[in-house]
Amino acid sequence: MKKIRVGLIGYKFMGKAHSNAFFDVDKFFELPAAPELSVICGRDENGVRTAAKKYGWLEYETDWKKLVRRKDIDLIDITTPNNAHKEIAIEAARNGKHILCEKPLAMNVKDAEEMTRAVEKAGVVNMVNFNYRRVPAVALMKQMIDEGKIGRVFHVRAVYLQDWIIDPKFPLVWRLTRKVCGSGSLGDLGAHLIDMARYLAGEFDSVNGLLETFIKQRPLPSEMSGLSAKGSGKKGKVDVDDAALFLVRFKSGAVGTFEATRFAAGHKNNNQIEINGSKGSIIFNFERMNELQYFNRADEAHVQGFRTIQVGEGIHPYMAAWWPAGHIIGYEHTFIHGVADLLKAVAEGKKVKPDFRDGLACQKVMAAVSKSAVSKKWVKV
Repeated sequence: MKKIRVGLIGYKFMGKAHSNAFFDVDKFFELPAAPELSVICGRDENGVRTAAKKYGWLEYETDWKKLVRRKDIDLIDITTPNNAHKEIAIEAARNGKHILCEKPLAMNVKDAEEMTRAVEKAGVVNMVNFNYRRVPAVALMKQMIDEGKIGRVFHVRAVYLQDWIIDPKFPLVWRLTRKVCGSGSLGDLGAHLIDMARYLAGEFDSVNGLLETFIKQRPLPSEMSGLSAKGSGKKGKVDVDDAALFLVRFKSGAVGTFEATRFAAGHKNNNQIEINGSKGSIIFNFERMNELQYFNRADEAHVQGFRTIQVGEGIHPYMAAWWPAGHIIGYEHTFIHGVADLLKAVAEGKKVKPDFRDGLACQKVMAAVSKSAVSKKWVKV
């Protein structure tokens, strides 16, 4: 079988998730080409050496520029902090590599446009890892909407709630520093909501946003790993949003409310979207990721109500590759599903979604929200 030789840049939280996906994907999905975990790359030699051994990579590298120029690499996977995405992606495209990039695609619209032009000029397969599209329940939600099961869409109601930075003593990690992340909860969490809404309900027309930073200063980090860190005695300024809220008008005429925050006590990863239509409603909550709540107005009045659809059988998207009916899957499987689709596209020379153009579209929505938060007016996307 043909091999697709992968070079992964970044080895912590997302690097671990992506490594697992490439390691497992061909054990469950029938693919036209199998991945080879060729090289993992990171700046800390001790850390990346350990990751290579732990996650099954053949080699490790500390210089990403050397990696993207290697002739024996077909696909570059970017899981670095956001400020490194652009340079790596453009150089990888120039070297003819197919590219998978973590979200958000870039630091701003200008960078996202440059990245999109680069991959399209190079003609390489490109994909942004909005992994929640690959939750079987979300894919089923898309299918049901396309089949007309909820009719004309009126409302989109989306929230992404976490609570991991409420403590003012939590350090100033890179996700709270604009020069590294680009934006706070808007780019970290809101980007997922925006992409899911575009996937399910169509394009955004205009937005009216509010951004808030609750804790203005935090201890500088002495050590960072994934979403955890240790603080030092000195403090630094928090220059990104802790919470993002915005109203939306869609081009279809639908309206929406969106909220992304890391200050919702008790919520660890509550990523929820509800879509209300003329014939019914559908609700997805990632904390119950193998379920959908569905209401059908055509049901007889005496049995009307939200029903729970267990998305755990082979008839549901992606589930035929996994376990017998009712044997549920988890977060890591969303990455495996994305990698499966990506590898098929690379092997067959086809496009895959969401691509860099989808990443750019998301970036434009986030920019409009940020602009609106300053002007306190509706802003066209």
